[in-house]
Amino acid sequence: MSSSEESIRLAAGDAELTINPANGCRISSLRIGGTELLRQGERYGCFPMVPWCGRIENGRFRNGDEQHQMPLNSPPHAIHGTGRNTAWSTASAGKSEAAFTYDLADPWPYRGRVTQLFELTEDALTLTLGVEAHDTSFPAQAGWHPWFQRSLAGGREVEIDFSPEWQEERGDDHLPTGRRIAPLPGPWDDCFGMPDGVDVKLTWPEQLELTVKSRAEWVVMYDEQAEAVCVEPQSGPPNGLNTLPRLVTQIEPLEIASTWSWRRL
Repeated sequence: MSSSEESIRLAAGDAELTINPANGCRISSLRIGGTELLRQGERYGCFPMVPWCGRIENGRFRNGDEQHQMPLNSPPHAIHGTGRNTAWSTASAGKSEAAFTYDLADPWPYRGRVTQLFELTEDALTLTLGVEAHDTSFPAQAGWHPWFQRSLAGGREVEIDFSPEWQEERGDDHLPTGRRIAPLPGPWDDCFGMPDGVDVKLTWPEQLELTVKSRAEWVVMYDEQAEAVCVEPQSGPPNGLNTLPRLVTQIEPLEIASTWSWRRL
């Protein structure tokens, strides 16, 4: 493991992970045997979505009688939380494990702390997010937004395999309508329900198979861009702060984990 002000690198076997705590605690690189799995460039790597995932309708949510307005960074909505836009502190970093934190601050209206853990082995990466409330309880969500490369080193395009129980019908405003429908074929920018846990397999033929698993019940699939596909396990659906709020309290934090495991083909 080597570290600098900009990045921390973990290694296990021929797996190498690079994390940028100063840039939203984003994974900037995941290499297996020297092959980069994550898209590079403008939209790259994998970032944490916290304290909400996806879009909040018109950027507004309620906590009891209080209404709050988040910045409209994807007009007319607010998208993907604030954690990706702040510098995180390094709590610990070893050869193959690291932990980072940041304290919730404006524009988020409630005090709390977010922790992200990384555990790398030769054939898997486990990510964990935790959200704690310092005093007032508040609704929150957490998850990840990885940009997996559509092709690895010029090979064939990735194949996606998963079996959701339902798809959240998406309205013209890109938010769930509240209606659950039978899963539709892609391309997707859609949320799916997997009540037995997220389980999505990505296969780059003749190269690598990677499985994204989580005990969370929601996954957003986004594959409308030519360069990448996104598999986003998250603790609730888009606009869930309003439609399916999960309260974080002083005695009950929000925790979510996801494991990416891989094997050579």
